[in-house]
Amino acid sequence: MTAAIPVITLPSTQNMPVLGHGTWYLGDNPRTRPDELAALRIGLDLGMTLIDTAETYGDGDAEDLVGEAIAGRREQVFLVDKVNPANGSAQGVVEACHRSLRRLRTDHIDLYLLHWRGEYPLAETIEGLARLVDSGEIRQWGVSNFDTSDMNDLLSTPGGESCAANQILYNVTRRGPEYDLLPLCRDRGIPVIAYSPIEQGRLLDRPELTEVAARHDATPAQVALAWVLRQQGMAAIPRSGNPAHVAENAACLDVHLTDEDLARLDAAYPPPSAAQPLEIL
Repeated sequence: MTAAIPVITLPSTQNMPVLGHGTWYLGDNPRTRPDELAALRIGLDLGMTLIDTAETYGDGDAEDLVGEAIAGRREQVFLVDKVNPANGSAQGVVEACHRSLRRLRTDHIDLYLLHWRGEYPLAETIEGLARLVDSGEIRQWGVSNFDTSDMNDLLSTPGGESCAANQILYNVTRRGPEYDLLPLCRDRGIPVIAYSPIEQGRLLDRPELTEVAARHDATPAQVALAWVLRQQGMAAIPRSGNPAHVAENAACLDVHLTDEDLARLDAAYPPPSAAQPLEIL
């Protein structure tokens, strides 16, 4: 990899790398744990210092894996975690964060997200998140899996303007957010974090991506990531427990798609012509 990893500056003035690691389904198998630890650490060596996890992943197993991987290197890491909406009360958010901090073996989380919209009023959840910001246990907060209507509700709720990011399912085959959600986030200066940017590996054998990749001496995974990251204010968190795949992902920053490449992908996977419900995995 020759390209440095760009960053997005958040309202807290912290810089969030645009490329990092997802940890869904990592940490719950002792046999694969050594490779998963190595993958996270190699990513840090390559500058992929954004690590995303959640309390729901393996009931905390992923957080425990991340805590072990970043031990002694916490100052290098931009750590994203997510609270289960079942813990979305003002006090529940605080207690959930404290449990996550213990599993992560750290005293703060850089970006703490409400994993999806739940039954608690947004005002109540925001109250708990604001308390965590005030205590220094989180640097800023955001949301995940919030569609356009959810974002409008959030931004009209007192304190909702402090939302620092929205994490959503987005990739070349899941383009629905382009119609209204991405424009809303851009207009409000809210970065978007794309999860499953390679569609959990299902894009790797798509002929259109293979064709574009061949023109760049790249891989389909690198093309899929380059497609997402060509946009301003966009980050991506591909998940991999394989050290070689992490190195491959990091090299996506060397892939610069041409207008011809983008037209080919648009023809195969057209942008939306109308509003669509936000998809969720």
